[in-house]
Amino acid sequence: MGPEDVTLLEASAPADERAALAAVAAVDIRNGFADYNERFRAITRRARQRFEARDFASAQMDNVERMDLYDICVRATTTRLERLLRERVRDRALWAEIRHAFAELIAPLLDQELNKTFYNTLTRRFFGTSGVDANIEFVALDIEPTDRITHPVERHSYAVWGQLPRVCQRMLEDYAFEVPYAHRSLCALRIAETLTQRLVEWGGTDAVNANPIRAIELLDTVFYRERRAYLVGRLFGVDRIAPFVIALVNENGGLRVDAVLTERAHVSQVFGFTRSYFQADLPTVGDAVVFLRTLLPFKPIDELYTALGRAKQGKTERYRHFFRHLATHRDEQFVHADGERGMVMAVFTLPSYPLVFKLIRDKFAFPKESVREEVMQKYTLVFRHDRCGRLVDAQEFRSLRFPKRQFAPALLDELLTGCAATARMDGEDLVIAHCYVERRIRPLNLYVREAEPEAAVRAVIDYGQAIRDLAASNIFPGDLLFKNFGVTGNGRAIFYDYDELCFVSDCRFRELPEDDDRGESFYVGPFDVFPEQFPRFLGIDAAQRAALLEAHGDIFSVRWWRELQEQITHGLVADVPPYPEAVRVGVESFVSNAGL
Repeated sequence: MGPEDVTLLEASAPADERAALAAVAAVDIRNGFADYNERFRAITRRARQRFEARDFASAQMDNVERMDLYDICVRATTTRLERLLRERVRDRALWAEIRHAFAELIAPLLDQELNKTFYNTLTRRFFGTSGVDANIEFVALDIEPTDRITHPVERHSYAVWGQLPRVCQRMLEDYAFEVPYAHRSLCALRIAETLTQRLVEWGGTDAVNANPIRAIELLDTVFYRERRAYLVGRLFGVDRIAPFVIALVNENGGLRVDAVLTERAHVSQVFGFTRSYFQADLPTVGDAVVFLRTLLPFKPIDELYTALGRAKQGKTERYRHFFRHLATHRDEQFVHADGERGMVMAVFTLPSYPLVFKLIRDKFAFPKESVREEVMQKYTLVFRHDRCGRLVDAQEFRSLRFPKRQFAPALLDELLTGCAATARMDGEDLVIAHCYVERRIRPLNLYVREAEPEAAVRAVIDYGQAIRDLAASNIFPGDLLFKNFGVTGNGRAIFYDYDELCFVSDCRFRELPEDDDRGESFYVGPFDVFPEQFPRFLGIDAAQRAALLEAHGDIFSVRWWRELQEQITHGLVADVPPYPEAVRVGVESFVSNAGL
């Protein structure tokens, strides 16, 4: 609170005291979010330097620092408000006025929703709200807040009426780095050739314009994540629009284009819910989300906010959209999620909506030895670690309120008896004190039974690749059974059961003793692992087993894991590209073939 705020309070007449106090509190909350936002952007701006220096370890530390920042700023604002409001800090009438004053303060801002989420976080901390409290919170279950954003996000625009390679060259020149391109002109030529080949079905070429593209737009802001920088935009033809993403890598010889993405499925994977968050220094966020939705119209808006590092806003949007859906499906009931019942988690879903809700059970069945705190630590580890495209982003929610009548009786009974520490009745509502919410994906053990044989084999092979990718990022799933993996809409195998997850570097990979009777146990000690045992418990048919062993047989050997541990010890940084090999442009081979 600044001197002008104190003067305002002192000058207020008694009848206006509450309004004056509310005005000062509203200013403090606005300033609290502004401080958070600037610090968030300051961390984000380091990404360019990390990319240029190839300092990926520091980039990961920046990710963690930025994740922790929100709670740090909320706590600081909470402390200031406690000093300011004193005994009235939980006065609902006062907070109703604070809400009104805060709404007026942020009305001119494009990112009002981010400010409102920050405000709501504070009220929930003070009042322990379950569900929502419309009297003191901002609630917008009946509207899509981004629909009002018409401000165009900052971008570069390129008209394409001449040589496409020349336009691509100019694009790369507009995104200058301290590190030079190894072969910028060749990179530009490769981009142009790739676009021309992929978009030939667009047509629209003529003697003047020998390519199907009429214009290109790229966001001003460069997106950074892990080992790559991305230029994100879209392509315009005569009557078509397509997403356009260029992936850049920084190698010993300098920068080069690694991939060109023009299909929504591939761009969606880059912005997927199994990846770490981008470092993208956007002056405002809502307008960028609106732009990204033109590229990915079927991507949930909550996932776009989350992908940009705005995880709290992502949670707000997920809550808003789900409960709006629930209100229009009053006759539908929550049921157990498909798949085997977990020994650690109770998992339920609303069949018409692609989310699952996961509650930690009060007691774990044998042989699970974890406790609640350890399970929560595993989820925190995943949140803060590089998910390398193979771990579901699990959002932590507290104090959710659902209508009791929308729960199937068997599910309700299980939650109230097996998860009594977190689920309770309050009148006609079920209140869940704590849960994790994830995108629903089809369990792999069910998928391989249901899918066509070729699709099932592809999923099994990708399961092996998922183990490789996780291991390269120093993650060992612990339990490799198919029931703990799922298959996404684009056929990728994803791990989602975190209670036995650990670091590869902490494991002790062992050969089976020669006199072992090949019993049913994976472990001897807490961190003892016998890779030879893995295939025996997967429950797959002969064709799937043969395909898995042919593609990934080495992951079932002790030697492979020990060699990987040695690499991790010497600083291995995993590189798991978020796109398929088919979209890589191969500038290196192009340079070699050109004799350069």
